[in-house]
Amino acid sequence: MSRSTTIKLPALDLSAVPPRAVSMRGRGRSGSIVKVEEVGARSTEEVLDRSAYTNPNADWVNAKGAWLIHVVLIIFGKIIIDTIPGMTQQISWTLVNLIYLAISYLMFHWVTGIPFENDLHGGAYDDLTLWEQIDDGAQYTPAKKWLFCVPVALFLASTHYTNYNPWLFAINITSLILVLIPKLPQLHRQRVRFMSEAPSGMATPITPSFPSSGTLTPVDTPTIDITAAHFR
Repeated sequence: MSRSTTIKLPALDLSAVPPRAVSMRGRGRSGSIVKVEEVGARSTEEVLDRSAYTNPNADWVNAKGAWLIHVVLIIFGKIIIDTIPGMTQQISWTLVNLIYLAISYLMFHWVTGIPFENDLHGGAYDDLTLWEQIDDGAQYTPAKKWLFCVPVALFLASTHYTNYNPWLFAINITSLILVLIPKLPQLHRQRVRFMSEAPSGMATPITPSFPSSGTLTPVDTPTIDITAAHFR
């Protein structure tokens, strides 16, 4: 005598939508407002390109008379400014200081590369300022010490001859600080970029969205009895 076999299966809800993969959305991170980056490669090829030939753009600072020319130009500029009608000593010394600092910053810390024979070095100096090229980038050399002391001495002289006027002192010391900061060893080959447009390459994660599966929380569902008679 055969016995009927009963198999209990839960009721199937064909209208249920299978859950989809969780989507992680993200937005591109915008560029930083202030960014400090290093320039000038230190690879073996770059070092060989710089050492292949002498760099006349930076070697002149160690030539004879190169240090004295700063004093001569300052005195010459002071004489020229004093010839302006109605010029006072306070304004004269302030202008001499500001003009020297402006030319010094433009020459040593703003312009990059070398103006001639650049092909001989394979563009190894394209990203370096004149200050970074002097003495092959070595720090605390006699030439760099002299170029550091000249603006400080001129600031002290201008402060003395302006009778320590607080407004002129504020202008002179602010200009001096802006010129001395790029000379610091800590900022060698460093560039400060403002409002960089290049994205950081990372995506800022946000709260993931989980689409609804279309089903409710499982509850007790009725069962269907399937016997051997159903397969006959």
